[in-house]
Amino acid sequence: MADLSINQALVHWDGHQGLPRFDTIGDKDFAPAFDAAIVSHAAEIDAIADNSDEPTFDNTVTALEIAGDALSRVSAIFWGKAGAHTNETIQTLERDIAPKMSRHYSRIGMNAALFSRIDGLWEKRAGLDLTKEQERVLERHWKGFVRAGAKLPKAEQQRLADINETLAGLGARFGQNVLGDETSWSLKLSDEADLEGLPQFLRDAMASAAKDRGEEDGYMVTLSRSIIEPFLTFSTRRDLREQAFRAWVARGANGGETDNIGIVKETLSLRLEKARLLGYADFAAFKLDNTMAKTADAVNGLLRQVWNKARSKALEEEASLAGLISEEGRNHEVMPWDWRHYAEKLRQRMFDFSESELKPYLQLEKVIDACFDVAGRLFGITATEVKGVAAYHPDVRVFEIRDQDGALKALFLGDYFARSSKRSGAWMSSFQSQHKLPLKNGAEGELPIIYNVCNFAKPAAGKPALLSLDDARTLFHEFGHALHGMLSNVTYPSVSGTGVSRDFVELPSQLYEHWLTVPEILEKYAVHYETGEPMPKAMLDKVLAAQTFNAGFATVEFTSSALVDMAFHTRGSVDDPMAVQKEVLDELGMPASIVMRHATPHFQHVFSGDGYSAGYYSYMWSEVLDADAFAAFEESGNPFDPVMARKLKNNIYSVGGAIDPEETYKAFRGKLPDPQAMLKKKGLSMVIELSGSDA
Repeated sequence: MADLSINQALVHWDGHQGLPRFDTIGDKDFAPAFDAAIVSHAAEIDAIADNSDEPTFDNTVTALEIAGDALSRVSAIFWGKAGAHTNETIQTLERDIAPKMSRHYSRIGMNAALFSRIDGLWEKRAGLDLTKEQERVLERHWKGFVRAGAKLPKAEQQRLADINETLAGLGARFGQNVLGDETSWSLKLSDEADLEGLPQFLRDAMASAAKDRGEEDGYMVTLSRSIIEPFLTFSTRRDLREQAFRAWVARGANGGETDNIGIVKETLSLRLEKARLLGYADFAAFKLDNTMAKTADAVNGLLRQVWNKARSKALEEEASLAGLISEEGRNHEVMPWDWRHYAEKLRQRMFDFSESELKPYLQLEKVIDACFDVAGRLFGITATEVKGVAAYHPDVRVFEIRDQDGALKALFLGDYFARSSKRSGAWMSSFQSQHKLPLKNGAEGELPIIYNVCNFAKPAAGKPALLSLDDARTLFHEFGHALHGMLSNVTYPSVSGTGVSRDFVELPSQLYEHWLTVPEILEKYAVHYETGEPMPKAMLDKVLAAQTFNAGFATVEFTSSALVDMAFHTRGSVDDPMAVQKEVLDELGMPASIVMRHATPHFQHVFSGDGYSAGYYSYMWSEVLDADAFAAFEESGNPFDPVMARKLKNNIYSVGGAIDPEETYKAFRGKLPDPQAMLKKKGLSMVIELSGSDA
């Protein structure tokens, strides 16, 4: 796009190995660039739709695949910054851009001439001599148009476009409200009595957080998971734990401008109307149509099976925690702000190690090295950090990913530390996806540029960043997603990398977590940050033995959230979202000592956009797959078995959405999985047999 009125750095990336020159892009550059790129993309779409030549796969589908390059580039940089390094200017623009982009894509989806070309190709697809990947790409485009309303009457098309535009704005506001509540709350501590029980690594992180918020002394509890969770774990001050916990779970439900309850109600109403316009009974039926699960009944069947086992296990765990409280001479029940604190004490008693003892052996730098080492052993790639390359924030690191022959395969950016300008959680995304199509600029395909975003506590100057075991798993999880993007080897961008069904996309990430706790990896990389000594074998054995500790709690947290998500999207109109949440939890018998991992007002997976709406279950669906997949390596007797690793790369990590996920999984494993492997991994399959044990 040669519009010289915009900053060309947004659309022509000529930085290191094709990276954008982030340091030459200003916040005010985005608005005119979006406007110009949308006009340019619309012109490309019109040219495809109005082509007088007979529709072919190349002049229609391939043309669509490479159209809108400038818009893709502007969007990638903008949405990356909106999530990981936002500010008031970006947030204001986000509220404008989200509905504007929705309008643009609605117009494309309802372009009758364009759909006529796609529909014609779809009708005669059997005679087009397409490759399997081309068949999948055509199907994706055809279904995308139908789901965008291409077959609806004009009036209903317009209503659908209005709904999508409103939903886009609501999703942007929802996420901004959660971030607003997270950044506006903090608890400053200064007296030693307030810090009782807190290990040094947490004090350092809280001191760093205080400085980050303009306080030169003292310590600050924030709602970043990397601080709030260890605070709830180690603080002996029950009153402060309760205060911090209540603020954490109240995000999005504090009244005023950042309250999300009204947004949730309107979102659910519009989603239901959208689904029914498109001929579906409810929004879950609409969302599940293109997934492995297919139906809400299949999803709820899995979730209910797991719930029953998890709840029984959690009640046993609660009884054990209550015993510890009683031993201390206290007479209060186990409340949600107590659970992590007493679970940590129970773990120390059962396995003779604590999280604070473990953390010195889990340095961020070493865990990153472990991620790269595992990828090298499995897939033959290497990672080399490139210093001095500007990214969208000074903390972001740039790596070149090369294959065994030294050829550059991808660029990887790691953004690891929490900051007030970053939304909570962890995620993978891409600035550019791998594909092999010739582009208008003369390039043959594109290199994947993938990034991971995490929210680990930033250490004080001169000190190493130390992770919890959960933090380390998160890093492995997100790098598993990154590998899905970086190892992609497809022709068409729409099926590249993570372009797969929602309940398959978590397989590569959750599977990769397993290699963190492979003994030879922990033995090599779990070394003390001061002495360099490896983790003692006795501690390593305890860590491995404790992997299913507290599994009931963790599974109840997750499964309750997934069941509430499905309830929202499988029923009619919802007048009071919080009443529905309560109704579902009451019917489940939710223990009073545990809360949903993501309560409705801050359930960003589901309401900050619709990525995981009626889809939060997919983590568990993929967990069934990942437990079975890693069992293949265990059965081989070698966690890095080269035959299995090659099958894993060729059938899971590199094929993206070019092949049906059931087909790719069976090509790797030879069969579809059984949920028992997942239940065993969680330590839930033996819950009945263990119900009489002291544990």
